[in-house]
Amino acid sequence: MSTVMVALLRGVNVGASTKVPMADLRRVVAGCGYGDVRTYVNSGNVVLTADDPDPDAVADRLRAACAEAFPVRPDVVVRTRDELHAVVAANPFLDRDDDPTHHHVVFLPGHDRPVAPDLDVAAFHPEDLALGAREVYLYLPFGMGRSALATRLAARKGERGTARNWRTVTTLASLADAAGG
Repeated sequence: MSTVMVALLRGVNVGASTKVPMADLRRVVAGCGYGDVRTYVNSGNVVLTADDPDPDAVADRLRAACAEAFPVRPDVVVRTRDELHAVVAANPFLDRDDDPTHHHVVFLPGHDRPVAPDLDVAAFHPEDLALGAREVYLYLPFGMGRSALATRLAARKGERGTARNWRTVTTLASLADAAGG
């Protein structure tokens, strides 16, 4: 039985040196033996089905295949459909407003819980963050591009992840549901 998964590539199509055409990405993912391959927007979001139920193994395989196929070597974070739905259900900031451009999730690789940032989050008010199981939830009412909190987090050494806005997260959850039949 296949497992529906979502692969999130970090740093794809954010500059001239990071170009990965989505049609080529779909071919690479399908060439790894994954089925029902769909991409969403032009930033490295892939819905797929895999016979291997281990998201880390799928991430490793996709990371290697992308490194071989493209000039950019993106990190890859993979979540199962159920894990993605748990991320959606756990967002602690949805009671603040319903504007999807204000809500972001940073997906971290591996199985470790995120480490609390060594900064005074209250100093960034009204921006906020909360730690999830393997994600960092961000509430950025002025958007990611103007966020002092997001800038500080991105400058930290150590944990690396890939951020997605709320509209992308929820759309990927819907696409994963559709892939599951």
